[in-house]
Amino acid sequence: MKQFKTSLKIGIKLLLITMVVSCTKTEQTVEQVNEKQAESVFPFKLPAKKPNIPLSASSERMFDYPTPRVQDNELFSQFKYTRLKGFDYNGGDGTVSRRDPSRPILVNGTYYVWYTKRHTIVPPIGWNRAAEATDKIPSTDWDLAEIWYATSKDGITWKEEGVAISRPEKPKSGWRSVATPDILVWKGKYYLYYQAFDEPSGLRGDLCPVSVSSADSPNGPWTHRGDKVIPFGKENEWDHKATHDPQPIVHNGKIYVYYKAAYNKWPDNRTNYAVGHGLAIADNPLGPYTKHPLNPVMQSGHETTYWPYKGGIATLAIKDGNERETIQYAEDGANFKLASSVSLVPTAAAPFVADAFTDTKDGRGFTWGLSHFINAGTAKKGYSIIARFDCDLSLDYNEPAYKNTGVWHKPEVYFAQGTGSINKNPEGRGAKQK
Repeated sequence: MKQFKTSLKIGIKLLLITMVVSCTKTEQTVEQVNEKQAESVFPFKLPAKKPNIPLSASSERMFDYPTPRVQDNELFSQFKYTRLKGFDYNGGDGTVSRRDPSRPILVNGTYYVWYTKRHTIVPPIGWNRAAEATDKIPSTDWDLAEIWYATSKDGITWKEEGVAISRPEKPKSGWRSVATPDILVWKGKYYLYYQAFDEPSGLRGDLCPVSVSSADSPNGPWTHRGDKVIPFGKENEWDHKATHDPQPIVHNGKIYVYYKAAYNKWPDNRTNYAVGHGLAIADNPLGPYTKHPLNPVMQSGHETTYWPYKGGIATLAIKDGNERETIQYAEDGANFKLASSVSLVPTAAAPFVADAFTDTKDGRGFTWGLSHFINAGTAKKGYSIIARFDCDLSLDYNEPAYKNTGVWHKPEVYFAQGTGSINKNPEGRGAKQK
């Protein structure tokens, strides 16, 4: 009996211990569950890295950018604009136009820039009237144009130096117009790439190949070195009618030329076009150039703007495509991914990129450049002007004002985008016709 009581006491103690342990385990499990629940909610303090919790699609993308907070993103900037000094536009009558600036380069303390200049007796009559164009009357703003250059000490006040590339005699390539230049510095020499037109723009589209000239000095003289250096694609390929806006960069010991082609366009339609950017690579400025197998490497943007950034290539996409007004980056120079969304972007942006031709493995970016405004005139007196933009897209510069996302414009800026003739309908936009 005594032995039975002893066994009973031991059993009761063991039961009590088990109950206590069980309760403790239950309490710990509840605490752990609460902690896990708390950890599954997006935190108040923005994480530097993507948290290991269920995320919405937007939150997932947040951590695909260079930084989750846009103000910390080196590939995000606002853009500020300044009028240039030293360029005359003949009172704004539409007979003088400057557009499509090259990237400025710095040589012995002086900045150089090349650009499309049109000086005609009348303003352009329009691409849709190209059949009426003559050797004196331009169809478009870049018809009957030549490539001029200017110099500056500060990037704001410029001295126009004269013609760099003039139109050759017919029937040489470019006899109708030479336009849209960009510069390459390679092994102590200078190379200008540009578009060469052999007919009025708009007659059958913008059919024009890329030509190249070289010089031992940025002041010239320039020697014609080749035509059609970026070959057209085969019939029915996306770039079989155009290789526009050539922009060379030295990368991986080779010359990378990015170019543009509008497709799904001429001659059967004008409004349903798309714009792609291609990449052609060569060991020599004169070619031969091999097109990248993934072309087009970009399906957004209009004029080409590319620059070395860190170990890869960055680009600014404007105007066209679903990813218009974005900055993108590709480690391999071909597979671009979104880095930021931007606004008031410079058109035909031509940044001053000090390491564009150094074959850098650590591209530093830029803080200023040139661009153009194509609507400086009126519908009957159309012309373009070149302007300066400033920004913070440099790893060596930090100006918080350019990272500010709270930029507000006066109401007039928005009202200028009014609905036009729709406002003249007193019965309202949705009124039925009688």
